[in-house]
Amino acid sequence: MKYKALVLDHDDTSVKSTPEIHYPAFLKTLELLRPGEKLSLGEFMKYNFDIGFLSMCLDVYHLNEEEMKTEVDIWRDYTNTHIPDFYDGIDEVIRRQKQDGGVFCVVSHSFSDMILRDYKYHGLPTPDMTFGWELEEKLRKPSPYPIEQIMKKYSLLPSEIAVIDDMKPGYDMAKAAGVDFYYAGWSETRMPKTEGFMRENGVTVLSSPLEFSEINK
Repeated sequence: MKYKALVLDHDDTSVKSTPEIHYPAFLKTLELLRPGEKLSLGEFMKYNFDIGFLSMCLDVYHLNEEEMKTEVDIWRDYTNTHIPDFYDGIDEVIRRQKQDGGVFCVVSHSFSDMILRDYKYHGLPTPDMTFGWELEEKLRKPSPYPIEQIMKKYSLLPSEIAVIDDMKPGYDMAKAAGVDFYYAGWSETRMPKTEGFMRENGVTVLSSPLEFSEINK
């Protein structure tokens, strides 16, 4: 096995969450806090790629501290009543990683309790480590902190870790930590600009999760 540790993003890499959960939840936030504002799914995904969700909230829509609390409450209410499906093939990649003696971790901008709920609901193995939105802002992806903690706990070298993500913050985290990065090209968030950036920076673009299994032998 090439990679002893597999680090998966959650939203739109492992589960189909942006079109089913995050985008409609944020529309509810705009409807309440910025009535009249329009935001397409494509624009929402572009902001997430270019500057990240938090910067979109703070710098584009200028949500203040109290409004950010409202946004989180709306989002949590929505996620509590909607459980996304996993992409086909992700379950096999995870099970193979565990069966071969490796570890798999999740680094996401979702809360860890929601991530663990999704894994439990779908009957998948529990991630060995999970790093979610509950972390301090400075420790969240794209900070290399999650990767550093994984390396420390399992005594791993950067060459023994692979990150799979559909967004630039995941790429930035992997690059900062010196580990290999793979682009989740099966994601519904896949856009020409995103894919172009990845290819320009020498990233391997996976068209399906099972392609990674062929690499990780």
